[in-house]
Amino acid sequence: MDNLQQQQQALTRYLRDPEHQTPPADMNAARVEVYRDLVFNNVSQLLSGTFPVLIRIIGEPRWRLLVRGFLRDWRAQTPKFAEIAGEFIDYLAAQPQVLQQGQWPAFLLELAHYEWVEMVLQQSDAPALPFTDPALLLRRPLRVSALAWPLAYVWPVHELDPHNQPDTPPTQPTLLLVRRTEDFSVKFSQLSPLALRLLQRIGEYPVLNGSEHLHALAVEAGVVADITFLNNGSQLLRQLREDGVLGSEV
Repeated sequence: MDNLQQQQQALTRYLRDPEHQTPPADMNAARVEVYRDLVFNNVSQLLSGTFPVLIRIIGEPRWRLLVRGFLRDWRAQTPKFAEIAGEFIDYLAAQPQVLQQGQWPAFLLELAHYEWVEMVLQQSDAPALPFTDPALLLRRPLRVSALAWPLAYVWPVHELDPHNQPDTPPTQPTLLLVRRTEDFSVKFSQLSPLALRLLQRIGEYPVLNGSEHLHALAVEAGVVADITFLNNGSQLLRQLREDGVLGSEV
């Protein structure tokens, strides 16, 4: 058993890093190469469906470098194929030196995260929020749907493609709402800073009702919570409820 374990460990080390490791000496070389290619190609194909824009931007050779680094350096904590893309995001985030090699685009991590979000929402088992009376939005505590993610990026991730690769980020962050609709399609829309902060506050202060959130939001923004501000805020709450983004407790 000790010899078998040593062979298995040698084989896995080689499959992860064939450039610097050697396969078990007593294994057929052609068979080992088949295993090596199968492992790499399966992981690459598994990930490529989640990151099509990223791959088009960096090209297939550099994509293979990222996949090879992921196989070599990262130890995934999940056996589920559907969660491997999340592990890939963790790998990129945990090893910034990876992104400093080979002149990687500075927006690589944010673009990868943006593409990953779409996959996560499509596969999520989270239920949609129940449809509640809009009149309750100002009087009852609010909840943000698990199928709606407010996101803030430094880079304009929703506009990046092979023909649009800025060298410097814009002066203003990119604020997005990503949500899954009833037909399981994923929609992306831009958020105002106040709308983003409202959705963040609902998660931070789940006991507050809509009216309390709007008044606190006005204080944070340094504006007067007058009738115009509150009417606009109430309209925003209703629109977000209509889109399935938030709801109220019954």
